[in-house]
Amino acid sequence: MRQDRRQDTMVEWIISDGLTDYEAALDFMENRVGAIARGEADECIWLLEHPPLYTAGTSAKAADLIDPNRFPVFEARRGGEYTYHGPGQRVVYVMLDVTKRGRDVRQFVKDLENWVIATLDTFNVKGEIREGRVGVWVERPEKPRNIDGTMREEKIAALGIRLRRWVSFHGMSINVDPDLTHFGGIVPCGIRDHGVTSLVDLGLPVTMNDLDVALRQTFESVM
Repeated sequence: MRQDRRQDTMVEWIISDGLTDYEAALDFMENRVGAIARGEADECIWLLEHPPLYTAGTSAKAADLIDPNRFPVFEARRGGEYTYHGPGQRVVYVMLDVTKRGRDVRQFVKDLENWVIATLDTFNVKGEIREGRVGVWVERPEKPRNIDGTMREEKIAALGIRLRRWVSFHGMSINVDPDLTHFGGIVPCGIRDHGVTSLVDLGLPVTMNDLDVALRQTFESVM
């Protein structure tokens, strides 16, 4: 685990090597969020990878868990539906004081989406948001169009947060080079008509460290 504290914003950045146990991550976030809310700890952004698993948000539908025996399934208690976490995917847990950011939850979520979009832009990837679809999407003009003639779009980043006393936790996941077949055990975020992609699937030789650097570079301009 590597740690760094940005004195200008008092945000501590933690980067964990290897795979982090999901329940251990939940415990860490619960404790840190409480400490931030009490004014006993700095805000924190935690970058990590999990072993293969599925998480169910508060809006998850049982029918969207297609293969419940494939990987462990956890109740995440965050917003959203089912999602996958696993090696090759950068999970970004954001423990930030939303009071300092205007107490506007919708704007805060939009800022997180724009942070992902700005990060992807550093790799010349155009990330976009879509009304009614959570997360960040990319167009795939090289793939066959949908039946209705619209361009194929695939999800590259998921987002789901929870607030306690106006401090956020959970956060985002960005696909660098995960096994995309692992998403087949769920309907990701309840969306059946669109696929999932990653930076490497888009043909970019991006490493986890490359993404971490880009996340750090773009954070201050957006968040």
